[in-house]
Amino acid sequence: MAVYTRVDDSQLEKFLTAYDVGTAVNFKGIAEGVENSNYFLDTQDKRYILTLYEKRVNISDLPFFLSLMDHFANLGLPSARPIRARNGEILQELCGRAAALIAFVPGLSRNIPSIEDCGAMGAMLARAHKAALSFPMSRDNDLSLAGWQKLATQCQGADECKTGLTSTINDEITYLTKHWPVGKNLRSGVIHADFFPDNILFSNNGEISGLIDFYFSCNDFFIYDLAICLNAWCFDANHTFQSDKANAFIAAYQSHTPLTKVEIETLPLMLRGAAIRFLLTRTFDWLNKVEGALVTVKDPTEYYKKLAFHQQNPDAINL
Repeated sequence: MAVYTRVDDSQLEKFLTAYDVGTAVNFKGIAEGVENSNYFLDTQDKRYILTLYEKRVNISDLPFFLSLMDHFANLGLPSARPIRARNGEILQELCGRAAALIAFVPGLSRNIPSIEDCGAMGAMLARAHKAALSFPMSRDNDLSLAGWQKLATQCQGADECKTGLTSTINDEITYLTKHWPVGKNLRSGVIHADFFPDNILFSNNGEISGLIDFYFSCNDFFIYDLAICLNAWCFDANHTFQSDKANAFIAAYQSHTPLTKVEIETLPLMLRGAAIRFLLTRTFDWLNKVEGALVTVKDPTEYYKKLAFHQQNPDAINL
């Protein structure tokens, strides 16, 4: 989440006339995140998230993202649910941007997840993968190998961020291009592809109360989605790998849906792919900061360190 597009009171008031949600009593931008413009919106009775979709989002993808959120919520997962306007539509327009009003889900994210948090998320990821099997829509992953190759060409100035980063990116893209398991018998379906700790909310009793930010969801390997989560949840604040957290995460996932032999064999490669994906997008954002935007640009070197770990420790996770 972030704020690139500013919304004034008169624009907001006109927008809300399309909904049966009442009038705004509080409206505040959210700085966290990198993709879209987001605001907290409080009416007399409820809180919502107002999202304006920015240039990196393909408008034609929005029905997929929002329908997936609705699908998960209908199946009992704690997904944020999009609110329909009086005309039945989810998408509206605000300040020249496609916009949606999303029900607020309560809870707090974990900056440093515990072992128990990792177990809870492993189980939730398995539930999400099972729920996705009945979702009728599909979307190609534009941030898989071909997308990484394109981004790598746009990040040739990466040494401005860290000396040697450009060659690290180029070498890893060469390796992944040679080894990525295209056509392998890996389970696949709709994945979230961005289940970072800040996109998972926990209640006071330690249960997961909210799943948010579905705007990278796509069809890909389930084991790749698991790898994204392991990289995001199982390193400490110094970016040191925590095997106990990874073991708890995977054990909880497998209690709902066991990994296949080929998935286990492919996991080390998936971890490298998941690391380069976020290294590339963070490097791109670092090189292309938007002047005047209320946004926190995330540190690319975090994923440089995680990639280096997986390159040097392919057997770090012993299944």
